[in-house]
Amino acid sequence: MAIVTLTTDFGTTDYHSGALKGALLSAEPTLTIVDISHNVAHHNIVQGAFVFRNAWRTFPKKTIHCLSINDLPEHPLPYITLERAGQFFVGPDNGLFHLIFGEHRGPVYRLPHPEEGIFVERAIFARACAHLAAGKSLESIGEPSQGLVQRITFQPVISKDTIRGSIIFVDHYGNAITNISRSLFEQVAQDRPFALYFRRHDPIRQLSAHYSETAVGEPLCLFNTIDHLELAINMGNASSLLGLHVEDAVQIDFH
Repeated sequence: MAIVTLTTDFGTTDYHSGALKGALLSAEPTLTIVDISHNVAHHNIVQGAFVFRNAWRTFPKKTIHCLSINDLPEHPLPYITLERAGQFFVGPDNGLFHLIFGEHRGPVYRLPHPEEGIFVERAIFARACAHLAAGKSLESIGEPSQGLVQRITFQPVISKDTIRGSIIFVDHYGNAITNISRSLFEQVAQDRPFALYFRRHDPIRQLSAHYSETAVGEPLCLFNTIDHLELAINMGNASSLLGLHVEDAVQIDFH
């Protein structure tokens, strides 16, 4: 009984995610289908990569991951499959997998397209999942491809006394997650005091270990469960109350 995960920008108010699940189960009724998210912003492969990258490693080996986030006008959009760390991945070759994995040195296979239809991904995913769930090889489902389409995202800019980063994700609670990792922060900080500047608000000058370390309604920063620096408000929504949005700049000065 194979596990199949779904990560899409379909949303949950339309029929698309349900129709995809129906197509998968029609192809292989024994599949166990798990939703990672259907609420990725439309065509936003950077957000989709962030959500998926922080979830897929928790699944067992031989899990099949299906991703459908399209930001290319190309038709037909190329779909590929590959294996990584004992798990299988199926999705568009539009830079999404490069954002998730960075360099991938293993083989990549391009999947054949149905001859007609608007939502061809249903047929592509159904065929690929049934094939992989049966234990068949990647080589026998597609043609070898020339690696992954590459995409580049903005990285923090550092100097001896400063890190300039940006907000890359706002979660369900309104917490604003930056692209500043704990290791980068510690590398530049060298145990020095800091001031975190964002928008036109007063800077935050200390790290919290938990949200509850500050008074209710007060802003704070901490390293979250994926070791990224996060701006939050204890029992509040930092995005709406502080006006924080994806791509907003943040700056940390060390003294």
